[in-house]
Amino acid sequence: MAEKPLIRIGHIKITDHLILGVSKSKMMTNEEKFDHCSLETVAKMGWNEIADALTEGSIDGAFVLAPTAMDLFKSGVGIKLLLFTHKSGSILVKNKAANIQKIEDFSGKIVLIPYQLSIHNMLFHKILSEKGLNPGRSGEAGVDVFLEVMAPAMMNDAIKYDDEGEIAGFIVAEPIGSQAISGGYGEEFCLSRDLWPDHPCCVFVVRSDVVAKYPDAIQEITNSLVRSGQFIHEAPEAASEIGSLFLSQDKGVIEKVLKDPRQRISTHELRPVIQDLEAIQEYMISKMHVMRDKIDMEKFVDFRFADAAGAK
Repeated sequence: MAEKPLIRIGHIKITDHLILGVSKSKMMTNEEKFDHCSLETVAKMGWNEIADALTEGSIDGAFVLAPTAMDLFKSGVGIKLLLFTHKSGSILVKNKAANIQKIEDFSGKIVLIPYQLSIHNMLFHKILSEKGLNPGRSGEAGVDVFLEVMAPAMMNDAIKYDDEGEIAGFIVAEPIGSQAISGGYGEEFCLSRDLWPDHPCCVFVVRSDVVAKYPDAIQEITNSLVRSGQFIHEAPEAASEIGSLFLSQDKGVIEKVLKDPRQRISTHELRPVIQDLEAIQEYMISKMHVMRDKIDMEKFVDFRFADAAGAK
């Protein structure tokens, strides 16, 4: 009998990637049996590391920001988008020291984003633009709000020790925001679902050569991820126990993200929605100018595995 392949999936420690943690937990406790592969989860600090590892092929797949995945595909990295990993799930947090009451108060201050090619950057750009504010980098002409890219794991300390309030806040995946609120130095400004209900954010991509070589293994993993998403939806308390270990976070913070309010993050409808991906692409090309050319979504998204897994 041929040896089972080891499939290495990259992720970072955010709630958006909790379905991977649940699948790993169920594999470790023998609640789920993987007949066609062994699954290894590979934690990274930030999105650059994920993108580089996918490009180099040191991981077989990843949970990655949808716009980043599109950009990798456009640049020639052979990947297929198989599944959404969640919907919604991010938060705009204001630094208590910055005295932010309304959108206009972000003017003249720094706001942290996790990556330029992210739904977070897009959503923040949208709400600023609606108020006539121009986000951009420090030193650029005509910029009202200064954006700085920072790994999510570093954001809390950045505002915690900013006594002068120069950093107005950050927009990022949970549980980073709820951790800042729990620590007493951040406050919720709004949830990402308030800006775009059920928006996509992170996606599950696998290198095309791995999909072609090990389709049974990839189907098995996709099946498990879909079941894990349903488990989180139905049993948030139990899922928060797994999440506290997988994400190295306080269980109470994870439980708040999963339950308060419900659908702060959604994990039970993971079938990719091409129209939503196209909306992101169009906005980033026409409004933000951080993407240049459109990709062929029909070649990028592979529905076979999600459909066989019964993803909604």
